[in-house]
Amino acid sequence: MTTSTEALNTARNTSTAEETSANERDVNKLTNVKEVLAYLAQQFPLCFSVKGQVKPLKIGIFQDLAARLEQDSLVSKTQLRQALRVYTSSWRYLEAIQPGVSRVNLEGEAGEQIDQQQADHALNTLTESKNKAAEIRKARIAEQKAKAKPASDKPAYKKKPNKSTNSSSNSTKLSSKAVTKTTPAVAKETALEAIADEQLKVGASVLVKLGQSPMIATVLEVHKDDVTVQLSSGMVVKTRRDSLYQA
Repeated sequence: MTTSTEALNTARNTSTAEETSANERDVNKLTNVKEVLAYLAQQFPLCFSVKGQVKPLKIGIFQDLAARLEQDSLVSKTQLRQALRVYTSSWRYLEAIQPGVSRVNLEGEAGEQIDQQQADHALNTLTESKNKAAEIRKARIAEQKAKAKPASDKPAYKKKPNKSTNSSSNSTKLSSKAVTKTTPAVAKETALEAIADEQLKVGASVLVKLGQSPMIATVLEVHKDDVTVQLSSGMVVKTRRDSLYQA
């Protein structure tokens, strides 16, 4: 007579065995399209082919596959659909779609023949696919060449000027501008009058001719024909007596 303890142990062992079996199925489950296609070629060798010549598939073959593999835990319907999409869009499959060629079922039995419209559609799809692949290949080659381009081919960039030099130059320009602004130009030379001896004394305002335009200055020192004056900008200049005029 079976005791309640023995019955409990039996139930536990059965449950553990079922869980182990389920885990093993999950581990062995196909994980990618390549594995699914290899499995289909193994299960239906007269219909699917991994290498070599390809046979056009019967229209609606997905429903046949789903029914035949319904109890198969290795592959799901989603995986079957993805695998069929990859298989029928491959170049070797599209090249096999020719007028008058028969489609096959899972057992490899010939059925409906391919008409001209179906063949033309397959040819257009094949051409577009090859053109797209060529563009991708061309872009990849161009990218590799760009990466391998020697550093000497890089465009030369102009050397940035020394900031300190610029600063010095700018400072000189600003100083020059300041002098120009604070040193007012005087009237035309035709209106100048020579300064009298009694007017030439320290502290007197005079016009000093420096360059083309005379400027207002103040006498700082008089020594015979040499006179030292200070411009309104603060600059001190030593000049000759005959360069001075009445202010």
